[in-house]
Amino acid sequence: MQIKQLPADFQAVLPVLEKIEQAGFEAYFVGGSVRDHILGLPIHDVDIATSAYPEEIKKIFRRTVDTGIQHGTVTVLIDDDSYEITTFRTESGYQDYRRPDKVTFVRSLEDDLKRRDFTINALAVDKNGNVIDKFDGLKDLDNKIIRAVGKAEERFHEDALRMMRAVRFQAQLNFKVEAKTAKAIADNAPLLSKIAIERIREEFVKLLLSRSWKTGLADFLKLGLSEYCPGFKDQAIELGELLISKDLTFIDEDETWAAIGYVLNLNHSEFNKFLRDWKVSNKVREASLNTLTLVHLFENRDFDLWNIYKLGTDNLTRTIHLCQMQNIEFDYTDLQEKVAKISIKNARDLALSGKDISDILGVKPGPIIGKSMSQIERAIVEGNVSNNFDDLRHYLLSNQ
Repeated sequence: MQIKQLPADFQAVLPVLEKIEQAGFEAYFVGGSVRDHILGLPIHDVDIATSAYPEEIKKIFRRTVDTGIQHGTVTVLIDDDSYEITTFRTESGYQDYRRPDKVTFVRSLEDDLKRRDFTINALAVDKNGNVIDKFDGLKDLDNKIIRAVGKAEERFHEDALRMMRAVRFQAQLNFKVEAKTAKAIADNAPLLSKIAIERIREEFVKLLLSRSWKTGLADFLKLGLSEYCPGFKDQAIELGELLISKDLTFIDEDETWAAIGYVLNLNHSEFNKFLRDWKVSNKVREASLNTLTLVHLFENRDFDLWNIYKLGTDNLTRTIHLCQMQNIEFDYTDLQEKVAKISIKNARDLALSGKDISDILGVKPGPIIGKSMSQIERAIVEGNVSNNFDDLRHYLLSNQ
């Protein structure tokens, strides 16, 4: 196969490939960028692989950075642009089921492609657009199949995270995991416990934020990967409830975790621990906790403008979206209109300060100041007073 018109992302990097070839070495576009271009998807990162060893690349280009030189990666700097170039390599000895104990630089493109995870990622393109396909990756792209390169079990023993990548690609591309590859995932799922939770979380979140997330999640559960993730052991049936929810895509990561907390029926304390076990960021954890609390309040029809405000009006959109996924129905439009009229985001937006209250009431700083601030804040949220100094002063004096 030949790509007659290289995408702009590739064309921008052509001078780099040509310079490497002029020095007597091979250079190719490889991996996900090739796959995505063939599928007509946006290209995110352009990876370059070469037969030149790192020290040889550093002699070819004047400005370089040793980005990951132990693994053969050198960043080349040209004007304001940077390009990562990686030497063809083989790997061996994966004692931690994630990183190779030994990396050997080689001159053979085929040897380099042979170590890659899936056939659809083991494609290379030369400067003329010729596609090098040693493992029937093009055929698998046509058939929408995710198949391990070579023996699937060996690929997963080399890097157990590849099992998560398989179901993540499945969700992103709406592909099917090939039978032997699927069996190898099921057989080796326990190896996932060897992988850092941060890496698993990254793949899992990408899966859930994909357009075909239900496809990937179904195999994540069926192949047993969920059993080796925090809080998911023996919870496949509960997690499976997500598969029968309305067919909507998640807005963001915060919503995905809140959805999981909902189907697992976790209370606030349990959900907080669950999120800590997954090592999500504090920002995501807070938004997810508050979103799930709002979902429960909406489900029980036990909410008002004040608790929506205190839990964060920014969480309202994802809360309504989750309620719709779970068939929790009421007049969302009316509620959104009322929330939109709230003129403050938090106490810092108040038109008067604690010192102002002290002066107006003629009291010294103390508990009464905080109580009055909260009273005013709630009155503004509920639409009982406008957020301007004179109105707040009058309200304060009238409600003592």
